[in-house]
Amino acid sequence: MAKEKFTVRFSKTAGGADVTVLSGVPYFSAAQTFDCGQCFRFDEVSGGIEGVAHGRFIRIEEEGGEVRLIGVNEQDYRAIFEEYLGLCEDYGVVREDIGAHMGKYGDVIFNAMECGKGIRILKQEPWEAVASFIISQNNNIPRIKKIIENMSAGLGEPFCGFDGKTHYAFPTAEQVLAAGEAGLAPFKMGFRARYLIDAAKKHLSGEVDFAYVEKASAEDAQKALMSICGVGPKVASCALLFGFHKLEFFPIDVWIKRVLAKYYPGGIDIASLGAYAGVAQQYLFYYERYMGGEE
Repeated sequence: MAKEKFTVRFSKTAGGADVTVLSGVPYFSAAQTFDCGQCFRFDEVSGGIEGVAHGRFIRIEEEGGEVRLIGVNEQDYRAIFEEYLGLCEDYGVVREDIGAHMGKYGDVIFNAMECGKGIRILKQEPWEAVASFIISQNNNIPRIKKIIENMSAGLGEPFCGFDGKTHYAFPTAEQVLAAGEAGLAPFKMGFRARYLIDAAKKHLSGEVDFAYVEKASAEDAQKALMSICGVGPKVASCALLFGFHKLEFFPIDVWIKRVLAKYYPGGIDIASLGAYAGVAQQYLFYYERYMGGEE
């Protein structure tokens, strides 16, 4: 996939923090991207979005056609955050492909793409994505965030952010396994603790090889993740879409069931939605949340 054309420069804040400045990035909004239920470690703050990814605390600010990634130096941008933020994808091409595949079902997808035109699919760390969506089962976003925040503070590696405060990396599989069910109990994740420990065991033993999952076909990748206790099609699809960047996955949850029933009562062939079905899913999810008249 060819990258879109935009300019990148590297600077520092008055306080000395590293800044990556992007100018002219088409189809990107941090506010929309981080408000789709893709990940659970970022929050809206005055002037932007901030949180922890890949063991780094960053703040994203947008103003006057520029995106400022505070706490991100050139090395980290090139090695991590360009891909993490979906900036390696040409979303003009993505949107054209989605329109070609879904336009035959009506104009809803075009309205959704316009409503959520700044959404991009993140590429998160695979372990974090798998663990986060195990925790997300039968849960709501505020509670998911709280569980992950407390678990990270309790088990994750502490580090000092550019703001001078202590932050915590997402716990590794080794840290989760060492904690065991007793060690996870204070984070109040209930039955999900057993599933999380099974995921950690199978990941560390190689029984569920993430390198294999990343390269495998959609069917084989989903089958591999579903060998983890408690991981069904929805959790596996979310992990594959948001952690392994398999953009063809179209997770179906309560929101998407509502969308499909409301806008596509005659049915839709999800298997034929193309290579970017997961991006289309995010557009539809966002559209229903903000234009469907429901919260």
